[in-house]
Amino acid sequence: MTRKQRRLVLIGSGLGVLAFAVALMLSALKDSIVFFNSPTDVVEKHIAPGVHIRLGGLVKPGSMVRGDQLTVRFEVTDGNQAITVAYQGILPDLFREGQGVVAEGALDSTGVFKAASVLAKHDENYMPKEVADALKKQGHWVDDYGKKKK
Repeated sequence: MTRKQRRLVLIGSGLGVLAFAVALMLSALKDSIVFFNSPTDVVEKHIAPGVHIRLGGLVKPGSMVRGDQLTVRFEVTDGNQAITVAYQGILPDLFREGQGVVAEGALDSTGVFKAASVLAKHDENYMPKEVADALKKQGHWVDDYGKKKK
């Protein structure tokens, strides 16, 4: 084998190993690339308890219950499914029923989503694109979410 052939074999095998490593990394990140999962996605995917995910949707009106020591329970819905969320901490100022929310945490063994953090939309005229897209997908989109009120 000549020197040029050895060099080409070395470069080719190096590129092959690199491509294999990238493929493994992308396949491992496949489910976590999504910004959040809707309640319907969580039910359909049968996400196991303890798996860290982001749950997004609307806070179901009438579902918020405040407890002692900054604990709060509420339901996140996409119109088809609803998942109960338990959170302990200070909620964002703009958090309210009927508004878009993304909670980060994991399901427990009883099916309650234990949130480590809760994010709310940042102003009264904005809905996160991902939440709006999920609502459109489920058929629960209201056209005036993005329009300014007069």
